[in-house]
Amino acid sequence: MSKIIYTAHAKAIGGRNGYAKTDDENLKLDLATPGSLHSKPGSTNPEQLFACGYAACFGSALEFVAKQQKITLTDAQVNADVSLHQDENGFYISVALTVSLPGIAKDAAEKLVQAAHQVCPYSKATRGNIEVMLKVGD
Repeated sequence: MSKIIYTAHAKAIGGRNGYAKTDDENLKLDLATPGSLHSKPGSTNPEQLFACGYAACFGSALEFVAKQQKITLTDAQVNADVSLHQDENGFYISVALTVSLPGIAKDAAEKLVQAAHQVCPYSKATRGNIEVMLKVGD
């Protein structure tokens, strides 16, 4: 039986051209479809929000697996590129994660990235649903 550690609460009004906020109002932002006439300075979109969340979550997963393996990470960086696609069936997203682990040999870094991909909640949520590409950068 699992236990809930935390639940985030947010609402969006007006879809991609509206706004979103969390219940505590620590996050309040205007939304705009990428490249649309509705774009406003300072607005964001769901793909950017997803990219930030996935990058942060994957970074924590890296820290978790590194700690389990008694590996010290310094200045780990995760870049997430979330692409919005359209085909004959509608819209979908894909993700490319590029991970930089300074001071860790490339083969060891690749193993850490694969291990993190197994425990990261975002990776688990997307597994089998969307394409997620993993890359270890220099």
